[in-house]
Amino acid sequence: MRWYWIDKFVEFESGHRAVAVKNVTLAEQHLHDYQPGFPMMPVTLVVEGLAQTGGLLVGEVNHFEERVVLAKVSHAKFHFSPRPGDTLRYTATIDDIKESGAFITGTSYVGDRLQGEVQLCFAHLDERNGGSGLFPPADFLRMLRVLGVFEVGCKGDGSPIDIPERLAEAERISNAEPVA
Repeated sequence: MRWYWIDKFVEFESGHRAVAVKNVTLAEQHLHDYQPGFPMMPVTLVVEGLAQTGGLLVGEVNHFEERVVLAKVSHAKFHFSPRPGDTLRYTATIDDIKESGAFITGTSYVGDRLQGEVQLCFAHLDERNGGSGLFPPADFLRMLRVLGVFEVGCKGDGSPIDIPERLAEAERISNAEPVA
């Protein structure tokens, strides 16, 4: 089972900034386990939501060719814990990106209230250091579609971001009828 700590992207500017939302619901079991009798979302999961938002932003820069992993939480400050009924709005902005990794600044808001602030460091992995994908490419593309990356994603000039050919080909193969 995979855990997604974002529900969808509402903005996605390639190489620069992404905004995603997470609706916190009473139906999520982890809310009840964290502080029994007082349901709230652990801030560690807010960090993960911001990491997923920033990690996909960083990964898209190289057309999702490299595996992007969270390497370090450089800074994290939280003002309150999200509660059921809250909608978290995660914003991730790339501060610096290099061949070996990237740094992002992230914020989390509930309405107009600043909930959290983070600085995250990501590493790019290739085949030499375990860089094979976490997801089969066709499944990864389906996940990106569900999250709305290509629906709202744009390049710096405002044109839509393209689906990487490697992922599109994997999807075509996955959807092909078996030969009898």
